[in-house]
Amino acid sequence: MDIRKLELDEKPPMDLLLLADPSQKMVEEYINRGECFVAEIDRKIIGVYVLLPTKSDTVELVNIAVGEEHHGKGIGKKLVMDAIQTAKKIGYKIMEVGTGNSSIGQLALYQKCGFRISSVDIDYFIRHYPEEIMENGIQCRDMIRLSQHL
Repeated sequence: MDIRKLELDEKPPMDLLLLADPSQKMVEEYINRGECFVAEIDRKIIGVYVLLPTKSDTVELVNIAVGEEHHGKGIGKKLVMDAIQTAKKIGYKIMEVGTGNSSIGQLALYQKCGFRISSVDIDYFIRHYPEEIMENGIQCRDMIRLSQHL
């Protein structure tokens, strides 16, 4: 598997990005302000993540997704670790990530990769998404914010 920055003339893999964030409008907004990286196997994109600068020394991992046929193979963890290394090389000191209260697997993954819960944005998904989001039988309401010093 190879991970590389998406070229300026390439279209972002919206099918994958929408797996992690159901709002095409939100994805388009941050994809234009951030940097998109893709994971490929045999030149086929199977995963993606987006880094979005938020402050001079802080970057947010705003989207990370792996094609469903590749779940359970450790690719998500490799993408998170690549994002951390990329952010360090660029010179960021802090990386943040946010996920829904219902995203049980993602909460575990981020903590395994060294992130710690830093805050909760109550009703974030109620305020920002017109459609109700259900995941793991739980309504996604709150944004769980995690961070780590790089």
